[in-house]
Amino acid sequence: MAGVLARRKRPLLAIPLQISRFRALCENAGSRAGVSLIQGASRGLGLEFVRQLLERNSKDFVVATCRNPVKAENLAALKEQYPDRLQVLGLDVTDEDTIKEAANQVSKFHGPLELLVNTAGILHVENLVTPETSLSKLEKDALLLTFQINAAGPALVMKHMSPLLKSGGSREVPVIANLSARVGSIGDNKLGGWLSYRASKTALNQLTKTISIELARRRDPVACVLLHPGTVDTDLSKPYQRNVAKEKLFTKEFSVSKLLAIIDRVGMKDTGKFFAWDGQEIAW
Repeated sequence: MAGVLARRKRPLLAIPLQISRFRALCENAGSRAGVSLIQGASRGLGLEFVRQLLERNSKDFVVATCRNPVKAENLAALKEQYPDRLQVLGLDVTDEDTIKEAANQVSKFHGPLELLVNTAGILHVENLVTPETSLSKLEKDALLLTFQINAAGPALVMKHMSPLLKSGGSREVPVIANLSARVGSIGDNKLGGWLSYRASKTALNQLTKTISIELARRRDPVACVLLHPGTVDTDLSKPYQRNVAKEKLFTKEFSVSKLLAIIDRVGMKDTGKFFAWDGQEIAW
């Protein structure tokens, strides 16, 4: 597995807009435009975050990252629709060099961020990862890959992007929002199973909680929250929707609108907390 990951080609960074063009747009807006970065934006919830952020504000910018921008057709369509307000960058959470380079690009072309949303995650990968129904099905390579993408990846994105998060946009405080899952709650675990996925989300929760304490001490503090989107009709959940009640299977549009409403209310009093889509706090 390590050899396969090592041989992956680094994603190409999409060609950015000219610096002068971005700066002119910011100056014409009359105040610093807010810049949001969505990691894992080529499909599913990440793509929907990009879409809704672009639709609801006419001046703010969105940076969308994904592993392979060249193949991200839905992002390309949004780029055509919002050429001056959307930038697409390559970022592979399994390759720290690409995370660092993306952060350099954001700093160069945009300056401060006010929102970072980490959405990329895996539950199943054909011929590589399958949610375990028993301990006997646990495999080291699948476990490590799940941790790498679901926990280590977002933590490394926070490492490189957090220095760019500053107050001064439309939000009370800059926010990091990491998409977790209720199954990552130890206290809520009544069924067992899905060892790799559960444990990777639990690890993400602990990493985010710990990082939130450090970032709260900054001169310009950052609020960090974890969000459970519910069971959403995406590629991630599709093979496991059979036993989900119709009213509990959410559309991407519904889930993201609820999560953005939570993000919009986040202040430093909320940092380090874990919220469900309906705003209820989830036990660790």
